[in-house]
Amino acid sequence: MKNTKINTLEELGKLAHYSFINTLVCDPIANKDGKNFYPREVYNGHYVPVIPTTIKNPKYITHSKTFFEELGLDDSLAQSEDFMKMFSGDTANVPKPLHNIGWACGYSLSIYGREYYQQCPFQTGNGYGDGRAISILEAVINGKRWEMQLKGGGKTPYCRGADGRAVLRSSIREFLAQELMYALNVPTSRSLSLYTSNTETVSRPWFTQGSYSKDPEIMIEEAVAITTRVAPSFIRVGQLELFARRVRKNEHPKAKEELEQIVLHAINREYKEQIDISLSLEEKILLFAKLFRERLTLLVANWIRVGYCQGNFNSDNTAVGGFTLDYGPFGFIDMFDPNYQPWTGGGKHFSFFNQPEAARQNFNMFCSALAPLLEAYPNALENLATIRNNFAIVMVEKLQKMWASKLGLNKFDEELFNSLISLMIETKVDYTIFFRELSSIPEDISTLEKSFYYKIDNENIKTRWKDWLKNWKSKVNATSKEMKAINPKYTLREWFLVPAYEEAKDGDYTLIHELQNIIANPYDEQSTEIEKKYYRKKPLEFFDIAGISHVSCSS
Repeated sequence: MKNTKINTLEELGKLAHYSFINTLVCDPIANKDGKNFYPREVYNGHYVPVIPTTIKNPKYITHSKTFFEELGLDDSLAQSEDFMKMFSGDTANVPKPLHNIGWACGYSLSIYGREYYQQCPFQTGNGYGDGRAISILEAVINGKRWEMQLKGGGKTPYCRGADGRAVLRSSIREFLAQELMYALNVPTSRSLSLYTSNTETVSRPWFTQGSYSKDPEIMIEEAVAITTRVAPSFIRVGQLELFARRVRKNEHPKAKEELEQIVLHAINREYKEQIDISLSLEEKILLFAKLFRERLTLLVANWIRVGYCQGNFNSDNTAVGGFTLDYGPFGFIDMFDPNYQPWTGGGKHFSFFNQPEAARQNFNMFCSALAPLLEAYPNALENLATIRNNFAIVMVEKLQKMWASKLGLNKFDEELFNSLISLMIETKVDYTIFFRELSSIPEDISTLEKSFYYKIDNENIKTRWKDWLKNWKSKVNATSKEMKAINPKYTLREWFLVPAYEEAKDGDYTLIHELQNIIANPYDEQSTEIEKKYYRKKPLEFFDIAGISHVSCSS
């Protein structure tokens, strides 16, 4: 059989189609040669052209075999010289029609529905945006449009004085998290490749070994890395907000036109198959809002299903395509706690069970950003308000459906669910292991005790568990196989990641590859050796340790 895979960068280049920069507005005062490396205010336009800054002496770590297969890329491509150069930031000599200049975008920041300006060095909000993420390719591959973005690709006008780099530690975390989320059937940006530098390092704040501190205590030198993340687009709620704010403040004559352009572009990139191009503007916008609400509520329900917490769930980290966008301060829960928060700067409002409310606040900002385009259509504005106000109802529906499926029930049982949550909190159970063991539909609680962090001595709690299990078994109607397809066996625990990136510092990528293979099939039974090593509770001595139980903002 003839090999139809893409084997060269030239072949990949033939699929390039740069719709974002070809149809939207470039920052009019930007240097057209892409040398836009210094922080400054960006007043209008949808993007700034930027040449990526290559990492020195790049070295291959890994690539996503799953995603390469989906894209039709030959695995050998990941270690070919020209591919490695391009995806480690050296675009100077890429073959035509590939562009050697990438692009970075601005967006605004809202936290829990409140606009923020103070983190912007200019105090105006015109400095927020892609500070170290540079898109370098947009291509249509096998009928799907993909945008490829270098995380850690160097300075842009939005870098706010930072160095534009990502470090090896955070790049490994992001690469593997995207791989796992895809395998868990949770909408996500995708991992393409991961390269580090043999020689280039940067300073970052971090914790001393064994520290309990909530704040980084020392500066350490870390190797730089670039991971390429891929999605249909990287348009965020914060981007729409930025242009709506410019309209509201009448910042320039074409502000409203630029808002309409980015909204229509987002619709075309993310909802083309669901929103007919022949519809009127107001019809498109209302359908856009409904569809995004559907995707966002489903996304958050899935996060809770698999134990994922987005520690920094702001509007600028919310993709309008309704997928997991930014893997900065995130975590997968070990011991169940509704208030679990992996990020020291996140607070309770971004905790595990508060993610639905954070999503609602981000959706409110999304609707507010659309509103200026509907000012001439009072009925449409009313309809948009209804869509916005019904978010909580739709969110509850998604959560109840998720919990029912997680428990193997035909329909959500509130009393049964509330009793379970109380028992899980009191008993201190491992979230992933508990639901996986429950999926075996055990005869008694001895199987579930594998997930308990402490032995139950309280007879009252023992009785309550027995009663709950008996009640649940009388109502469960899914098979064990069906439940195991909902409740994964393997997850990406921080205490697995730490030794992986510690060994990677010395050039040993064995654990990275091992984790990558395991999380590619998180619902499957794996070898006895893998189960013994990776299907176990977090050791008690790791609780509250900095860099394991909690992390600072992504570096």
